[in-house]
Amino acid sequence: MGNRGNYSAHPGAISTKLITMAASLYIVVEGEDPGYDTFVNGQALARNEDALERLAERLHVTPLLEFFSADENSMALLLEQGVASPEWARHLPQPQWFDAPDGVRTVCALIEFLVSNPVALGSETQPVLVELREYERVLRKTAHHGLHWHIAVSWR
Repeated sequence: MGNRGNYSAHPGAISTKLITMAASLYIVVEGEDPGYDTFVNGQALARNEDALERLAERLHVTPLLEFFSADENSMALLLEQGVASPEWARHLPQPQWFDAPDGVRTVCALIEFLVSNPVALGSETQPVLVELREYERVLRKTAHHGLHWHIAVSWR
């Protein structure tokens, strides 16, 4: 559903900042209140985003940050932290929404690989698996309800 191309030049810059700051990748579900818990921690995913991106590419699934989208609220946080330029913020497109089954496909492929290769991310494998399972839970509910989603980034 979403147009990933609008953000194709920016996920790399965001990914670099994820490593240097206390970041969290969280799920935003379309609409006001989807009627179910959408909480995901996302800190281990943010810390390991570069490795997860390479892994997703190896597994021929969409990397998680390809599901990133920003709205005015999240963009204000990105600007505060120096991740985005004010020029980019002025031309911010409408938030992009993605089909939940696409996210489920990515998350399940990553889970399957990490379960079969428990040392792939060293001591980070287990925390990443916990968060990927949180993502899977939320994305399966999102798909069941026929809603769309995207990833946003939070810094603390």
